[in-house]
Amino acid sequence: MLRPKAPSHLIPRQITFENLNPHTPNQFLSLSGRLIYLLKQCVFTKELKQIHTQMLINSIHKPNFLLPKIIDLKDFTYAYTLFSHIPEPNGYAFNVMLRGLTTTWQKYPLTLQLYYRMKSLGVMPDNFTYPFLFIACWNLSELNHGRAAHSSVLKTGLDGDGHVSHSLITMYSMCGELGYARKVFDEIPQRDSVSWNSMISGYTKMGRAGDAVGLFGEMREAGFEPNEMTLVSVLGACGDLGDLSLGRWVEDFVVEKKLQLNSYLGSALIGMYGKCGDLCSARRVFDSMKKKDRVTWNAMITGYAQNGMSDEAMVLFDGMKEAGVIPDKITLVGMLSACAAIGALDLGRWIDKYASERDFQHDIYVATALVDMYAKCGSLANALRVFEDMPQKNEVSWNAMISALAFHGRAHEAISLFERMTEEVGAARPNDITFVAVLSACVHVGLVDEGRRLFNLMSSSFRLVPKVEHYSCMVDLLSRAGRVHEAWDFIKKMPEKPDEVTLGALLGACRKCGNIDVTEQVMQLLLELEPSNSGNYVISSKIYAGLKMWDDSARMRVLMRQRGVSKTPGCSWIETENQLHEFHAGDNLEEISQVLKVLYEDLKDEGYIPNINAL
Repeated sequence: MLRPKAPSHLIPRQITFENLNPHTPNQFLSLSGRLIYLLKQCVFTKELKQIHTQMLINSIHKPNFLLPKIIDLKDFTYAYTLFSHIPEPNGYAFNVMLRGLTTTWQKYPLTLQLYYRMKSLGVMPDNFTYPFLFIACWNLSELNHGRAAHSSVLKTGLDGDGHVSHSLITMYSMCGELGYARKVFDEIPQRDSVSWNSMISGYTKMGRAGDAVGLFGEMREAGFEPNEMTLVSVLGACGDLGDLSLGRWVEDFVVEKKLQLNSYLGSALIGMYGKCGDLCSARRVFDSMKKKDRVTWNAMITGYAQNGMSDEAMVLFDGMKEAGVIPDKITLVGMLSACAAIGALDLGRWIDKYASERDFQHDIYVATALVDMYAKCGSLANALRVFEDMPQKNEVSWNAMISALAFHGRAHEAISLFERMTEEVGAARPNDITFVAVLSACVHVGLVDEGRRLFNLMSSSFRLVPKVEHYSCMVDLLSRAGRVHEAWDFIKKMPEKPDEVTLGALLGACRKCGNIDVTEQVMQLLLELEPSNSGNYVISSKIYAGLKMWDDSARMRVLMRQRGVSKTPGCSWIETENQLHEFHAGDNLEEISQVLKVLYEDLKDEGYIPNINAL
């Protein structure tokens, strides 16, 4: 028997009115009102589609109610389809869609397209439109579109709106145009905390830490009390400047004002102390936090890794896993840095496997850290594998691989990779670090002429001004080739005073060739720069001894004792069965001594004769 068809205005069983407010009599709600009420309550796309179906069946057109709810449920295809079927979308519909594209889905190119479509249809952008547009502009580095929109803002008189001004400051800051950002800031007639925070944050994020701290001082003088966002930006600036005093003031302020030490603020404090080298304070803050999320663990692990405390980083990494916190890309980058520092290849391999299982292996930062770790742990083949598998490479990726090849003495391959970097379409542009890497490659195998060519290429082809590091490479290159007078002439032409690394390279060369003239000039500069470095006294003493200038050799030893300088013992690590063993010269460790004894015997069997003059 056929059942009668239900009237089209009835709602399916899945949709009920049981949850309506009891103080709102159902009889006073129209079908449209009841559907809109249910729309606001639904939490799943399936429910929303049922409501939408009833609206269509009953010719109820409420796209401006549907669209924001679909965006809240993060269904891009559904939202975009609905919006494209709105015959004449108004400013509200455009703004809601712009919000979704920008903040929910980060589809910034579509944000730009929709903005221009909005204008072409004669719908006027307002103070809700422009902030989303400016977010898209800085994420796409589309400064020209941002400037054009800024002109429209000025024409329509929206420059006085706080939301528009603040988003303009952020857009210009993130595009590197801090002068324009500051101009917008200075022209705000009545600044609020958000105005100050936008400009301080812009300075911090763009590496202008000094300006950030200076503006923070002005903010306090103007009578504004810093809030959490201010403090996080200032702590970032303190870390970059190494300003431990101001960083501690911020922590005292947090305690005094009884601000909650949440993940955002706590991680900023840990990061600041880590960058300033105060790991005890960083760990104190970390341990005091009742709730530690992944950001907090990452801040502490990164702090240890950046300060060469790899063992502590590894212990904390184990603690993070035991606490049930899942490592992310930032965790892996910090741990790979720790592994690279002490040659923990087994743990590095485990992280590589973990990254592959979590689909992190093609992340540009994780992959670059893997290249660096494998290279520093002696596994060049794996470094090359990771590098070649990278779908995208930035200048840091190229530099890591070129440096790896140089470090392993594969100079010609390093130079070849440099040439590939300059010629490959879409490849990154060589920077200062690239040239340090490729010049180091020349140093390792003594390619003097090629080194000169590359050094000159910096300014002639890439408009880069050579820095101390590049001069140091050239001095090292000339020194190793025995051209100590050329190296000394090169030092005298440097635009800055030479550092201890540059002078140390030349002093080592002088020792090899027994050049006393240049030695004494270099030695004088070195002892002024590093009066506490035992190596300078020892090498100088040995140079004199090699030339049988015994009185001068003894004088250097006496001077070393008079200044209270002691020789630092050598230190090495050996990894066996996932355990790292550290030992120093003079340690009496039976197991390690046995291993070294076997190595010495193997060296003798291969005919190796140690050069005791180099000790």
